[in-house]
Amino acid sequence: MSKINDIQRRGGERGRDMGLPYAGALTPDEAYELLQGMPEAVLVDVRSQAEWQFVGVVPEALRIELRSFPGMVPNPNFANQLQQQVDKEKVVLFMCRSGARSDEAARLATAMGYATVYNVLEGFEGDKDAEQHRGRVNGWKGRGLPWIQG
Repeated sequence: MSKINDIQRRGGERGRDMGLPYAGALTPDEAYELLQGMPEAVLVDVRSQAEWQFVGVVPEALRIELRSFPGMVPNPNFANQLQQQVDKEKVVLFMCRSGARSDEAARLATAMGYATVYNVLEGFEGDKDAEQHRGRVNGWKGRGLPWIQG
C-alpha cells in the first residue's frame, strides 16, 4: 500500500471513530505528506484575512474565509467561492486555527457534494501552551511545517 493510501486509510478510520460525515481527519504531518504526494489535492485555509495577515499562511493554500473578523461573522459567499475555485472531484483538506471552523467547512463541503473531504486536526496554530499562546504545542506551525508570514 502506498504512503498516500495509508494516510487516507488512517484519516478515514480516525474520521469514522470520531463519527464524521466526511472522508476523515488528518494530523498536520499527514496533511502535509498527502499534499506532497498528491499535488492535485487542495488545501483550503478557512481562517479570516486578519489571521492570514498577522499569524501566517501555508504558501500553497487556497484562502477562503468561512467567518470574517471582527465578530467572526459568517461569510455568505463561502459556498459560492468554494465552488468557483475547487472542483468537487478533488481531494480537499480544510484547515483553520485549531480545527473547529475547518470541521464546519468540511461538513458544508460534503453537503455540497464534494467527494473526498478531510479536516486538518489541530489547525494552523494548534492548542494553547501554559502561557496561553498558540503555535508552539501542536498544529501546522507548531510542528514546523512550511509556512510564511502573511
